[in-house]
Amino acid sequence: MENILDVIDIEEYVKEGKKVPSRKKYKIRIDKERYKVDKQFITCREILTLAEKNPPEGYRLDMKFPGGRTEKIELDQTVDLANRGVERFVTLPLDATEG
Repeated sequence: MENILDVIDIEEYVKEGKKVPSRKKYKIRIDKERYKVDKQFITCREILTLAEKNPPEGYRLDMKFPGGRTEKIELDQTVDLANRGVERFVTLPLDATEG
């Protein structure tokens, strides 16, 4: 049986100003939904797939930090969930007709 203390809710830790500890299980928020992740290092592609944004190439993923700052993540870029101070993730569909 999994102990609730074994799963770190990244958004709660960051909002409370706490450093996110290194663990094997995290709860992350992508848009309005929360997802459990069983590893500390995850790629943008894996996050988009988890959020059922298919194909991942059709979406942009941004990390949202406290204070409203955002940073784009490249599709094959890896995010360290314990070290970045990321509050949550935001997806944006890419419009193929732009440009």
